Amino acid sequence: MNYQEAISYLEGLKIFGIRLGLTRIERLLELLGRPQDRYRTVHVTGTNGKGSVSAMVEGAQRHPHGLLQLAAPRLVHGAHPR
Repeated sequence: MNYQEAISYLEGLKIFGIRLGLTRIERLLELLGRPQDRYRTVHVTGTNGKGSVSAMVEGAQRHPHGLLQLAAPRLVHGAHPR
């Protein structure tokens, strides 16, 4: 399937009542008073490293100044063969 075929397929879903986009959820959030703006969020996605990144973010939140510097040991102490 090429790009144009994919677009045609997605456009064809409209006949089944599927409407792509964020318009409806944005309207709902507006009606609810934008609750997503009341708290700070870090959304971690991806295939690998979510646990590590989440742990680093938590560590940064706990730091008295709200920051945390992390470096791989091999970058600080030189390369070590594995």
